[in-house]
Amino acid sequence: MTALSALNTIHKTGLFGNYQNKEKIELTTVSEVKDIQIIQIVHYSKSTVKISTINLDNLKFPEEAMHVNSNNETRILWNGPNNWIVVSNNKEILNNIKKKCDDKNFAVTDLSHSRTVIELKGNNVKEILKKGCPINFSEFKLNNCANSIFHGITITIDMINDNTETFRIFALRSFGESLYHSITDACLEDGYKGI
Repeated sequence: MTALSALNTIHKTGLFGNYQNKEKIELTTVSEVKDIQIIQIVHYSKSTVKISTINLDNLKFPEEAMHVNSNNETRILWNGPNNWIVVSNNKEILNNIKKKCDDKNFAVTDLSHSRTVIELKGNNVKEILKKGCPINFSEFKLNNCANSIFHGITITIDMINDNTETFRIFALRSFGESLYHSITDACLEDGYKGI
């Protein structure tokens, strides 16, 4: 069986919206992030293990709201009290997690095929996200994450770069197409490049 992404037939490449008379560097890029591992980890309240003692891919679990700890391969997003989302290019990350997070102390769930991930990159991304999301993006910075909505669709937002604003937007796979159309519609005013 071949795994197909949620946006396999939806995501289009090229220039769209009000892109005329603009340099390509000025345009926001919209892409689908595929082939990543997305794992949810919940630390049971009756656990005997302290989360601060666990290292995953040489990263500690963030214990502060809206924070992300990351390296080149893995990002650990705070998703709520005693709840994290691990996003990684490391294909062995689930096995590594299961070795460190036993089922007596943790619930570990592979969400990789149940999510759509859209990446927005450009100098105007915060303004685009403001069109459909109530978060105060003025205070959002590198390695911040949050759960919110975009035009009524539940999302998780992760800011992965601030040199050129880069955000990953996660949503349930079943809402992927609607989210994609909502985000690309928000991009039309200034034009965007699908890659």
